[in-house]
Amino acid sequence: MSSALEKYAKSSVPRYTSYPTAPHFAKEFPESVYRGWLAQLDTDEPISLYLHVPFCKQQCWYCGCNMKLASKYGPVADYVENLIDEIDLVADAMPGTMPVRHLHFGGGTPTVISPEDLGAIMTLLRERFEFVPDAELAIESDPRTLTDEMVATIGELGFTRASFGVQEFDPKVQAAINRIQPPDMVAHAMTRFKAAGVSKINFDLIYGLPYQTAGDLKRTVEQCVEMQPDRVALFGYAHVPWVAKNQRMIPDDSLPKSELRAEQADAAAEALIAGGYVRIGIDHFALPGDSLAVAAKTGELHRNFQGYTADAAQTLIGIGATSIGRTPSGYVQNIVETGAWARAVAAGKLPVARGHGLTQQDNLRAHVIERIMCDGKIDLAAAGRAFGYADNWYAPEEEALAELQRDGAVVCDHGRLTLTPEGVRLSRVVASVFDTYLRNSNVRHSIAV
Repeated sequence: MSSALEKYAKSSVPRYTSYPTAPHFAKEFPESVYRGWLAQLDTDEPISLYLHVPFCKQQCWYCGCNMKLASKYGPVADYVENLIDEIDLVADAMPGTMPVRHLHFGGGTPTVISPEDLGAIMTLLRERFEFVPDAELAIESDPRTLTDEMVATIGELGFTRASFGVQEFDPKVQAAINRIQPPDMVAHAMTRFKAAGVSKINFDLIYGLPYQTAGDLKRTVEQCVEMQPDRVALFGYAHVPWVAKNQRMIPDDSLPKSELRAEQADAAAEALIAGGYVRIGIDHFALPGDSLAVAAKTGELHRNFQGYTADAAQTLIGIGATSIGRTPSGYVQNIVETGAWARAVAAGKLPVARGHGLTQQDNLRAHVIERIMCDGKIDLAAAGRAFGYADNWYAPEEEALAELQRDGAVVCDHGRLTLTPEGVRLSRVVASVFDTYLRNSNVRHSIAV
């Protein structure tokens, strides 16, 4: 491990899928403000939709998501009814029928919904919104519980992309995270989706899992490369048992130390690149022809709550408990607890719990952080001018940037900031220099590498 990595790898920093990040949104955010933001949307500008389904049929010990076990379908059916009602509430608050370019079902496990209920949701979405002809429709899935009927329905509904949480194929690691999922199971699920017309497949992998080694993860990557998913996300396991109680099932002493985590990340990245994948940002890889790789090559890569994306929409509408969305005016997050969320929807209220109205300073820093995370470089002076600030607007950050430069993570030259190869792996640390909300915060985040 290099000296820069050794110094900063354990830094507690956000993943920067937004700025400011969700812990800094204001509590008890007025629903009326969000309604005002929705009413101001431009009906000629395509938006994106995210629908959250916080149910799974099995509990994975590593998971840090907001989820509930669905031992019976009744609670899921009730949730779907409220989700449908929220779709109507959101659509009614908009100035007209909005065009949609991207739709993403996340969770939890969205395919825990019955095929009939998924069809009902999609029917309503197509009634209330106008999907552009080349819209991407994506859904997350669990190969362990995926049925043939659901695969057929997803294909018939026009979904274009499906995501699988592969994580790791090593049996010992799978047992330690309570996710038994042999390679053949994943390959079979992928084949079924392709046959149904879902042409694009994403895999998620995780390093830093209990009992995991670099060799284990390299073998997993090689097996994944044989299956040829279009995209692979390689995330570092975020061990936050003070937030996710299920992670308490993972013994602390089973987790690899920082230097071993870095070794695992390197081994996986090298195997993916050797397999023909293009590295994108800090944790994504894609086949050269995938839209994500194209966006990275053309400087049109972005970040939102799903991570790296080719989606340039300024408005992302989050629907469902705990979902986060944004408009050009600011961010909102829905109520996390499903019961309280459902009661708000039943009362005819947009179920927002927290939010943040964006200032011009926020917009500048959000732009800088996004370009650091996506491009690994930014002209700070030019960015300042674009948002109406002086060339030296970043003067308060110069001391921290000078330290990063001495440590070999960045190069600063007359306002132009460029991450070194080592610095690219520390993009979150570099981005955090410009995060004014983080400076006086005691919020705990996952480690940088």
